[in-house]
Amino acid sequence: MASRKNPLDDFIDHLKFERRLSPNTVAAYQADLARLQAFLSERNIKTVAQLVAPQARLFAAGLRHAGLSSRSISRTLSAARSCYRYLLREKVVKANPFEGISAPRSDKKLPSTLNIEQAAQLVSINPVADLDFRDRAILELFYSSGLRLSELEKSNIGDIDLSARTIVITGKGGKTRIVPVGRHAAEAIQVWLERRASIVRESTEVALFVGRAGSRLGARAIQKRVEFWARRQGLDRSVHPHMLRHSFASHLLESSSDLRAVQELLGHSDISTTQVYTHLDFQHLAKVYDKAHPRAKRRK
Repeated sequence: MASRKNPLDDFIDHLKFERRLSPNTVAAYQADLARLQAFLSERNIKTVAQLVAPQARLFAAGLRHAGLSSRSISRTLSAARSCYRYLLREKVVKANPFEGISAPRSDKKLPSTLNIEQAAQLVSINPVADLDFRDRAILELFYSSGLRLSELEKSNIGDIDLSARTIVITGKGGKTRIVPVGRHAAEAIQVWLERRASIVRESTEVALFVGRAGSRLGARAIQKRVEFWARRQGLDRSVHPHMLRHSFASHLLESSSDLRAVQELLGHSDISTTQVYTHLDFQHLAKVYDKAHPRAKRRK
């Protein structure tokens, strides 16, 4: 059983010496529990055992009134809940007043996107060297198909079907999905594959995108190429691969209300993840991809 006058200190020692959490994590717990200790003092609650659920709810409300973010409130309540679970186990308290008390939902930040003109400006590069053709294919595929950086990095030649204009993607959790590839992206990839043959030295290399040495291009290198071309193409903002994924989703939804279809294309397991894009004003169209995406439209 805990023995100190302040059982909150016993919990901190438990985190340090029994659970062996990192100093930074322990410090975060201490800061969160200091808020709880201040609340107990202000309310003249002399022991942690005297705190009851209505007062715990007042504590949570006070955090919001103090201007803490939803994330900070959630972390503080989680620390208090964990502390009381420990004290309950040690028989210092008879109940956990924080059970069932949740933080307000975090306000989801709207994703940063390029507008259609900026996206077109970025991908419309004039390649000269072989690797420029590779970079154009990378940019087009990101924007055409909404891939995650890790998905594009892991893509192999065998995953893409240029005749069907599709690519098989292995996403989070090893889940696979088939994603359409726009006409511009398919053409860029076709040209890149022709030039790739002169770069790859090992016939066993299956990576779709390779570096100067002929081996698979890594995630950081891909990020740098996107940043490089954003500057070269005159965009006055920082651009990263995930921004192209956001732009892909937003531009589809600007012309379509088919959230489920975009969920499938992005590989989201939960549609609530996709709903972050619904801040846009939608105009309904029946077909989502070929008719909606600005770089997937067929020539008339």
